[in-house]
Amino acid sequence: QFRSIFKEFPYFNYAQSKALDDLLYTGRNFVICAPTGSGKTVMFELAITRLLMEAPLPWLNIKVVYMAPIKALCSQRFDDWKEKFGPIGLSCKELTGDTVMDDLFEIHHAHIIITTPEKWDSMTRRWRDNSLVQLVRLFLIDEVHVIKDESRGATLEAVVSRMKTVQSSLGHLLENQDSVPPLRFVAVSATIPNAEDIAEWLSDSKMPAVCLKIDEDQRPVKLRKIVLGFPCSDNQTEFKFDLSLNYKIASIIQAYSEQKPALVFCATRKGVQQAASVLAKDAKFLLSVEQKQRLQRSANSLRDSKLRDLLMYGVAYHHAGMELSDRKVIEGAFTVGDLPVLFTTSTLAMGVNLPAHLVVVKSTMHYVGGMFQEYSETDILQMIGRAGRPQFDTTATAVIMTRCSTKEKYIQMLNGADIIESSLHRHLVEHLNAEIVLHTVTDVTVALEWIRSTFLYIRALKNPTHYGFSSGLDKLGIEAKLRELCLKNLNDLSSFDLIRMDEANNFKPTDTGRLMAWYYIAFDTVKQFFTMKGTETLNELITMISNCSEFLDVKLRTNEKKILNSMNKDKDKITIRFPMEGKIKTREMKINCLIQAQLGCIPIQDFTLTQDTGRIFRSGLRITRWLSDFLASCKNNFSALLSSLILAKCFRCRLWENSLHVSKQLEKIGVSLSNAMVNAGLTSFKKIEDINARELELILNRHPPFGNQIKESVLHLPKYELNIEQLPKYSDTLAEILLTVKLTNYEQLQTKRTATDFHYVTLVIGDADNQVIFNQKIMDSVLLKTGSWTKKIDVKRALQSEDISINLISSDY
Repeated sequence: QFRSIFKEFPYFNYAQSKALDDLLYTGRNFVICAPTGSGKTVMFELAITRLLMEAPLPWLNIKVVYMAPIKALCSQRFDDWKEKFGPIGLSCKELTGDTVMDDLFEIHHAHIIITTPEKWDSMTRRWRDNSLVQLVRLFLIDEVHVIKDESRGATLEAVVSRMKTVQSSLGHLLENQDSVPPLRFVAVSATIPNAEDIAEWLSDSKMPAVCLKIDEDQRPVKLRKIVLGFPCSDNQTEFKFDLSLNYKIASIIQAYSEQKPALVFCATRKGVQQAASVLAKDAKFLLSVEQKQRLQRSANSLRDSKLRDLLMYGVAYHHAGMELSDRKVIEGAFTVGDLPVLFTTSTLAMGVNLPAHLVVVKSTMHYVGGMFQEYSETDILQMIGRAGRPQFDTTATAVIMTRCSTKEKYIQMLNGADIIESSLHRHLVEHLNAEIVLHTVTDVTVALEWIRSTFLYIRALKNPTHYGFSSGLDKLGIEAKLRELCLKNLNDLSSFDLIRMDEANNFKPTDTGRLMAWYYIAFDTVKQFFTMKGTETLNELITMISNCSEFLDVKLRTNEKKILNSMNKDKDKITIRFPMEGKIKTREMKINCLIQAQLGCIPIQDFTLTQDTGRIFRSGLRITRWLSDFLASCKNNFSALLSSLILAKCFRCRLWENSLHVSKQLEKIGVSLSNAMVNAGLTSFKKIEDINARELELILNRHPPFGNQIKESVLHLPKYELNIEQLPKYSDTLAEILLTVKLTNYEQLQTKRTATDFHYVTLVIGDADNQVIFNQKIMDSVLLKTGSWTKKIDVKRALQSEDISINLISSDY
């Protein structure tokens, strides 16, 4: 069976044969540092094979985790390993992180779990304990050099250190050390100068990790790397610079391609098409008669007419926005060598394996989340890793086109000369809290042991100045500084009641701390909401949310101010619900404006702003849900709690709570159909339910049975009735109230439901003194059993007046 897994390696290359013995015949932790394109996946497969050889059948309780920094790499691994390991009875599961419950269930049954550091962190943070983590026997880390990334590196480091700490505390608990099944780490990295540090970090107490460095000259295909710098004046925009490079491509291909296939990476989908058109005009490729005939056949099967014309010139493009069938045709023509030049976006480097003789990275900036930013090192290394086709070439070339000012940086990067440092110290407080919530860290001693298990510890000893410690310190001095840093963070957590310490200095997580870890909230955000008065309105909450540190990467660009200002105030247009004073001049005001525009169904006429809005809502959904749970733990903040419950739902539905566009929440109804319904007066679910289906189709300009389908989905929404009765037993200070919540259509909902199984209503009651009298979530699943829910509560008379406010709020609609 194992032979069948390795059938595609008729010959092991140098790197693989060197690694074979250690990976397959020992259980040691292993770090391999090798250039992209030297068969690193096999290293992981050998380690899995070793585990299977050791573990007795049936393989019930073994889990393997494969972790890579980019979703595309995870998907590629999943598709590949499902085919490979499925036949021998191992199930693979790719963690998408969309649903916690489903993922948890499937992880129980999966042998190989494929995930990004963020997904694994947020999954493992939500578990009551580490029991599932304890089953992991093999932890595979791809692209481990990402640990130096400012924003994402800390997460990678924290999850690996968590695995190490869980493992060692298991060892302390069980007297017999040998009964703890060992956890093995295998990490793969691009060429880096301090791979030994990674190996030291992944070593366990018994055995140092093996560190194998494969030099460039051991790569199966020798790679020549060239960085070209082009002048870019200060007033030239990224777009302009990017366009100017299109006219340099022809000469680069002429100089370096040796008449073999070339792959050119561009920053955007549109840029891919532009660059291909320019080249088709600039260059003539010598194609043989057979080549022309085969290209003609390929061209005839394409749907995209622009692409069809270009293909006859020997040029084509490929990106994720194209028809799948067209992409497959182009991939085929390129793989067999009929197509001299293919232009594509960087996402291709992650997913599809299309090796070329020459790879050109046209500009080192790409367009993400509505702005230009430099490619990450992983991106660049993945792209140039596509150079060299082992079955055809002995040499290959990669050319990077960048600005003169950044040329040196990329030369350094390609030589692997950047020493890798940790960035955990910048995010230490959040990760410490998460470990305390998980009971990984239970007291100061364990906290310090946890710090010692990090990469930060190893690097701080070697390069203390990078971490803000003075250079003259010895090991003890640096350890004392790290201890100080750790204690400072613990005190910060304790001063905001995120953790508590008992007399014996043991840490206990608090509910607030748990919420912060579960919802993945930044410490600065939690601090900000500690200053609330408890009477906040929707408007005030949105202003506070716009200030959260989760949105620090949203920038305000000069060219956006005009659009944002007209959404804020404009007498001729629909504007936002709570306009801000003055002009929009800060990042926070921009975020506020975009949140309100989205909730108010105001069209955002700019692509980059639409992308920003998507990002704001992804984090905003998490923050608003956290906020309503956070406020539920206090008693004297009824107004703010009510506002936060409403706001969390607004974020979920992307609508204001008083919006007329209720229909937009139904499947198949987008903004334009929703507008048509509002114009026809269909502004509530009741009205949609009552209208004739044919009339609805006329309004929406759709064919039958569309009207019936829409009415059907409204019919199967949950409908509630709330009854309140004051019982006769009362005094002037106390009343007894009977609450009844009825699900009026519960019989209908037994067979078919539009809402999810997790839908619930929140019943929240407050008095005139802003005190919360009652707050409870009632699940639909409870109401579906008998159709109703009742409760008796005692209410004290408030000082202000005897009014009480009773609210029943759906979680999703």
